[in-house]
Amino acid sequence: METRPLGRTGHKSSVAVFGAASLSEVTQADADAGLDLALSRGVNHIDVAPSYGGAEERLAPWLERHRSSVFLACKTMERDRKGAWDELQRSLKRMRVSAFDLYQAHAVREMGELDQILAPGGALEAFEEARERGLARHIGITGHGYQAPAVHAAAIERFEFETVMTPINFVQWADPAFRAAAERLLAVSAEREIGVLVIKALTRGPWDDRPHRYATWYEPFDEETAIERCVRFALTRHVTGFATPGDLRLLPAALKAAERFRPLSEAESEALLESASAYRPLFARA
Repeated sequence: METRPLGRTGHKSSVAVFGAASLSEVTQADADAGLDLALSRGVNHIDVAPSYGGAEERLAPWLERHRSSVFLACKTMERDRKGAWDELQRSLKRMRVSAFDLYQAHAVREMGELDQILAPGGALEAFEEARERGLARHIGITGHGYQAPAVHAAAIERFEFETVMTPINFVQWADPAFRAAAERLLAVSAEREIGVLVIKALTRGPWDDRPHRYATWYEPFDEETAIERCVRFALTRHVTGFATPGDLRLLPAALKAAERFRPLSEAESEALLESASAYRPLFARA
């Protein structure tokens, strides 16, 4: 599987990043099997959060065997220094590791949240202390929602975050305003050597009233050809990689698409964007 530089961190991440939200409600055996599959196919970057159900506990025994083989990223939704510091300690303990390679402010989607994190006494102070003490090597920011690209662009202009995790998929990209904000974020990130990680790459749209057939909170594309198109669209942008979806049943197809990646031509990209009108974007303008 292709690897790409994760900004200026010095790490080259696999273009498929294991999204540990998929471990939230699975058995240890299934978690181990999914992680083993990802590792065997070249995945070297795992992203997890305490808000992902039992994912941290499921990762712990596997990491005892494979910690040196993966770049481990964790995150917190706490916005103040003490809350973020305490949650970082709990995550380290649950996963039985001494440090994270990347620690991220999680689910930052509005400017008010960014202001809280960066203010005196905000979560950023905990991140910086963790980096000074060797508990987190790098600092990043994540988030979804319609405003995420604009908020993330503001974030990297106000602090030297080393990574950004933001939503990109062809259905959402077809919205001109969202696309303009996302393109600006990608341009600023490239200029500042910030690693960009994509979330929601396989999103078809909201579930609405349809039965939830997967553990994802959005409806994903699940047919192999469609998944490949989604992955190609995401990875054709100036990004490091995409997070695999939050259901292990979709993992094999996502990994296959990552392994087979080839950039979309301009004509292919435009055709895919034209097809987006058949779907409803996950994020709507407020």
